[in-house]
Amino acid sequence: MTAALFRPFDLAGLLLHNRIAMAPMTRARNPGAVANALTAQYYRQRASAGLIISEGTPVSPQGQGYIDVPGIWSAEQVAGWTLVTDAVHAAQGAIFAQLWHVGRMSHASLQPDGGQPVSAGTRPVASDPKNTSFVYLDDGSRGHADPTPPRALSTEEVPGIVADFLQGADNAIAAGFDGIELHAANGYLFEQFLNPVTNDRQDVYGGSLRNRARLILDTVDAMAARIGAHRIGVRLAPNSQVFDMPAYAENEASYLYLAEELGKRGLAYVHLNDNHLHGAPAIGEAFLKAFKQAYGGTVILAGGMTRDRALRLVEEGTIDLAAFGQPFIANPDLVERLQRDVPLAVPDRNTYYGGGSEGYLDYPLAQ
Repeated sequence: MTAALFRPFDLAGLLLHNRIAMAPMTRARNPGAVANALTAQYYRQRASAGLIISEGTPVSPQGQGYIDVPGIWSAEQVAGWTLVTDAVHAAQGAIFAQLWHVGRMSHASLQPDGGQPVSAGTRPVASDPKNTSFVYLDDGSRGHADPTPPRALSTEEVPGIVADFLQGADNAIAAGFDGIELHAANGYLFEQFLNPVTNDRQDVYGGSLRNRARLILDTVDAMAARIGAHRIGVRLAPNSQVFDMPAYAENEASYLYLAEELGKRGLAYVHLNDNHLHGAPAIGEAFLKAFKQAYGGTVILAGGMTRDRALRLVEEGTIDLAAFGQPFIANPDLVERLQRDVPLAVPDRNTYYGGGSEGYLDYPLAQ
């Protein structure tokens, strides 16, 4: 009998061929911030995944934190992404766009008019090689730089963030995506609002948990009214401490609150990212089950996923889809390899970011 992991799945009316998702991964191969033919070929090679979630896609110039990442705020970018969705659909795949705003994880050189990045508050990102933006350096080369200390968004500016995501959702559907994923994880803008240490606001977006979660829920509600809740996923990262995000005592309670609230909205899924490989406490299975019960809908889990763990958690019903990130880089035929239990190729970290087809399109299929 075929394991549940490899059986079809109904994702809010979208039929997936299996329960394996390709997690979003920044590859920084798009000069001018426009998806291109290389991007289309990369995703088409991996279209046997039940669901592809695109690399993080900024919804505005202000939302960028890394050069050569394809955005989705202009007509040219919509046309570029249309190449990608056409290629994935021609290969019988499904793809959601991950919509992104990095918040304080940016650099003045990437910001409109060289301004400060924006965040919930003014707390800067601690200087560390793991906490950098990817920029053009003064000599014209590409490299890493400490994020520029942020300024706090004014209360009047916050609805503009919602509007940028609303436009991004419209553009994603126009580009042929099957849906969108709101990136509210991994130390970026929405998590900066949720975390009570980075968010020291005194307005309706700060203080109580309800207020700190307001931006996430307002954005989801606005997009759902425009494109339909069934086309929306949300990515969250309980326990995450990446990019200098401080730990706080009510972390799990915050995410269970979000589970209940998001569960009322009829979304396509919630995508949890476990950052234990980056030094954060692992998401325990007891919490996974509590989250699944509180949310009540489709749950995807990513972060150090293995074949054995994916098989077990999906079979048990603890999660509905298992997401793999880095294994998809070196194994475009990952689904087949997992099904046949074929050893996986190891990706070359030196080619993760930037460059052309090397380390992007040239990984062979299993024999």
